[in-house]
Amino acid sequence: MKAVQVVAFGRAQDVVKLNEVPDVGSPGPNEVVVAVEAAPINNSDFMIIAGRYGYLPTPPATLGIEGVGRVVAAGSEVKNLKVGDRTLIPFTVPTWTERVKFRASWQRPLPEKADVQQLSMIAVNPATAYLLLTDFVKIPHGGWVIQNGANSATARAVIAVAKSLGLKTVNVVRREEVVGEVKSVGGDIVLVDGPDLAKRVAKETGGAPILLALDVVGGTSALNLMNCLAPKAVLVIYSAMSGQPFSGSALSVIFNEVSIRGFWLGHWGKTATDETLATMYGHLVPMVASGAISAPVIGTYGLEGFSEAIAQAAAFKGKVIFTPDKA
Repeated sequence: MKAVQVVAFGRAQDVVKLNEVPDVGSPGPNEVVVAVEAAPINNSDFMIIAGRYGYLPTPPATLGIEGVGRVVAAGSEVKNLKVGDRTLIPFTVPTWTERVKFRASWQRPLPEKADVQQLSMIAVNPATAYLLLTDFVKIPHGGWVIQNGANSATARAVIAVAKSLGLKTVNVVRREEVVGEVKSVGGDIVLVDGPDLAKRVAKETGGAPILLALDVVGGTSALNLMNCLAPKAVLVIYSAMSGQPFSGSALSVIFNEVSIRGFWLGHWGKTATDETLATMYGHLVPMVASGAISAPVIGTYGLEGFSEAIAQAAAFKGKVIFTPDKA
């Protein structure tokens, strides 16, 4: 079977290849074999290709960190899935290939009428959004959370998940032209970033305390978020899109006891229990199925079109998805 692999670390056009790889074979008693229907390209994939991610496989290695597919074979002890079911692929299983095999545990059949492309994107961005909102701070019903990079896929999911939890969002963007876009997906307050952000946020929220800030940008944008926080609040850094060193306020940390935390889904996944995973996806799958969580898709490609797919995804104008079963 075929797989899109990284054969060394460097520029994508030089080190990503479509290779023949051994088939996954028959499932063990607790395993399923799944034909991959859809697998997105994420920013994390580009970081892996460049050799700059928190986990790096040994090349040649199949790429892709999430996806969805149909069960084509199931082991004798698998209870929750059967042949023909559509299911999520664990984010530890590389997905830019035709078939995968994994131990079936928390997985359940997915709604047949749900958009398969949107389902394929649950395991990274929506999961990150859910955990950012539930694992760090207990925000009271009706409380506020602030985030930057608010037009990103994860931030869109934060807006939707926050609403489902009874929370309100302050959404910070870097360009005036995306303000309307973020409002259209449910952002309660949308503001353009700047050094006076804290004053504008206080005015828009009526001075309400903000206990959680989510930073995906880095640089001085993180400092601007810190300045908006209430005493004993938490700033969570989960990416650094600007590529700039993190900038923070020592005075906020010392006098307001603001905490700074980091989050990486890879670390969380190492200790996540089947029960925790089932609970999280039990919350997220219906939201994706209903359209409450969605991300714009700008292109789909078979594995043979990997070069064009990666080039289009690198522009970060929307999601690009591999559809191996339609190749």
